[in-house]
Amino acid sequence: MLPAVLGGALLLSGCAAVLVGGAAVGTAAVIHDRRDYTDILKDQEIEIRAARALRRDSLVDGNSRISVTSYNRKVLLTGQAQDRKVAARATELVREMPKVELVIDEIVIGPNISMSQESQDTWLTSQSKLALAKVKIPGFDPTRVKVVTEDSVVFLMGLVSPEEGDAAAEQIRYVPGVARVVKLFEYRASES
Repeated sequence: MLPAVLGGALLLSGCAAVLVGGAAVGTAAVIHDRRDYTDILKDQEIEIRAARALRRDSLVDGNSRISVTSYNRKVLLTGQAQDRKVAARATELVREMPKVELVIDEIVIGPNISMSQESQDTWLTSQSKLALAKVKIPGFDPTRVKVVTEDSVVFLMGLVSPEEGDAAAEQIRYVPGVARVVKLFEYRASES
């Protein structure tokens, strides 16, 4: 049933997303991603459940601003927490979730960033994605790199070759305003 739904959706022109099992999956994500579509859905499910768990926890909610990003069941936590106890609790909640293989804790202890910085981070993410189009490696697809920006630090996730990962990080390093680039890639052999 699911392959039929995805196949039918790909035939629809102008369709930006497909609803599968209650989760929207962008058709570009399914076509270009090196992960199986079931892994994409698992990552979306992890993000939704983790965000819900953080909101429902009385210690974490109201004492932090934490974002959850999952790629291939590796979960990146970014943002701010009031103290180490709050950050540790958030990490613990996510680590205990089914299907999560690894939690990468990049939570900063301190006050939440400003709305202005959040806007700057959104701009840096879009500029970083544009910079990926400058990578000149045969077969490289910039949509395979997930870009997450928090307080001017750009985190890169994806299933790439070492050459692709290095080239992507090098391009983003030169985006004005980027303080640091952190590679969290999973590496695979080059396709050449």
